[in-house]
Amino acid sequence: MKSSSDRILETPSSYARSHFYYIQEIGILQSLEPHVSRRSNLNSFLFFVVLSGSGTVSIGKTKYSIGSGDCVWIDCSGAYSHESSADDPWSLFWIHYDGPEAASSYSAYVSQGGEPVFKPGNLLVFTESLQKLFDTHKKKASYMELLSNKYITDIVTACCLESAEDQSANTPLSGKLVSVHQYLEAHYKEKVELDLLARTFFVSKYHLSREYRKHYGASITSDLTAIRISHAKSFLRFSDDSVAEIALGCGFQEAGYFIKVFRAQENMTPLEYWKKW
Repeated sequence: MKSSSDRILETPSSYARSHFYYIQEIGILQSLEPHVSRRSNLNSFLFFVVLSGSGTVSIGKTKYSIGSGDCVWIDCSGAYSHESSADDPWSLFWIHYDGPEAASSYSAYVSQGGEPVFKPGNLLVFTESLQKLFDTHKKKASYMELLSNKYITDIVTACCLESAEDQSANTPLSGKLVSVHQYLEAHYKEKVELDLLARTFFVSKYHLSREYRKHYGASITSDLTAIRISHAKSFLRFSDDSVAEIALGCGFQEAGYFIKVFRAQENMTPLEYWKKW
């Protein structure tokens, strides 16, 4: 016997499959001897925590040595494998999951510099969510699929926050990025261009643009637009200004363009927003 495990397999409802993150498998595994597990082309995402012991995980052509306290997050549509060490067999707490937003959330994590293997500052955040998932499915609790969606969301969020903290700690530019964001908040009424920001903060505009997206998950242009629209909403609700006056006061050069951008963001015109709110 190469391992012992306490495993739960689930078949989600059609509603959960269409709307939630949902469990495919979850379990706790204790390896008793080396064994390579290889997979590819699965419509699934694998997350696991190494509770004790050590081993390796290979993702594509990259091989990682991992040990107690490490987390692994894998898109299983590609080839991957993992193997416990012979001298120090590992214990894993793992989940296979999927959902309509699973691929996009993982892609966002990777695009912002997230790694498939990482050691979190607080492992308890992950093990507690896994334990709640396991207990919920073991007991077949009421609202099981809704709770599963919450706990998987907690894991995905914790992974992304861990990556963001790592990026902030390791990027000398992080302080400037915060200053750039504050500049956008303060100067949203003005014409703001990437060249101006690059000169103001003494950084290459290409580097600034790339690192800002990594840090905030949005481009400088889209962030500035969101700031302007947020201020425009406030003026629509709490001032007597006309749409044209609000447009100019929020950094839009003319009312027609403001209405177009507002509709694209809110799926309604500024006037419709004013009437509803």
